[in-house]
Amino acid sequence: MKNIFIHGSGHMSTSWNETVSYMNNNKDILCPNLSSILNGKEASYNNLYSLFAEYCNNNDGQINLCGISLGGILALNYTLDFPDKVNSLVLIGTPHKIPKVMFSIQNIIFRFLPKSLFENMAFNKKDTFILGNSMKELDFSNNVNRIKCPTLVICGKKDSANMKSAYYLADNIPNAKLKIIENTGHIVNEENPKILAEILNEYYSETK
Repeated sequence: MKNIFIHGSGHMSTSWNETVSYMNNNKDILCPNLSSILNGKEASYNNLYSLFAEYCNNNDGQINLCGISLGGILALNYTLDFPDKVNSLVLIGTPHKIPKVMFSIQNIIFRFLPKSLFENMAFNKKDTFILGNSMKELDFSNNVNRIKCPTLVICGKKDSANMKSAYYLADNIPNAKLKIIENTGHIVNEENPKILAEILNEYYSETK
């Protein structure tokens, strides 16, 4: 069974490298680059999600999804749309709905950043704005209780922006488990990759 690890908008698939190096059975782990999945299409959320769903559906049998931030949103969305395809779900630093005020502030900051700073992010400056603007209305609040597969919610203790959402997801997804990682912020897979891998190894051993 394939494990698909999905990165956030501020990073690329290589952000998973160290975590994957500590994982058991890491040959079964796929880390797609979201910009590559778009394949030149406009970076709207609808386009990205549609192509991500196609990517997942092209894998035979059930899959395990593990996403951080934007990657978590995509994984959550897909699990709701294709419940029979997902064996287990891991959501890291994932909002259950888009915080509009925070997004607006983020867009203002991004507007003044040079294009060069986006070179190590999943999307260039133009595409980052397109994606952000197309996500403003996303809200899974009333749907997460439909998720039936085993679910693990992870959040860094210093990730104050997503802590409330982590508790919401853990409380509203049936039988979901919550893991708070000490001394860690939003980018759990880069800030604390070994601890994350240990948590995931234990979780996947329980959900085979």
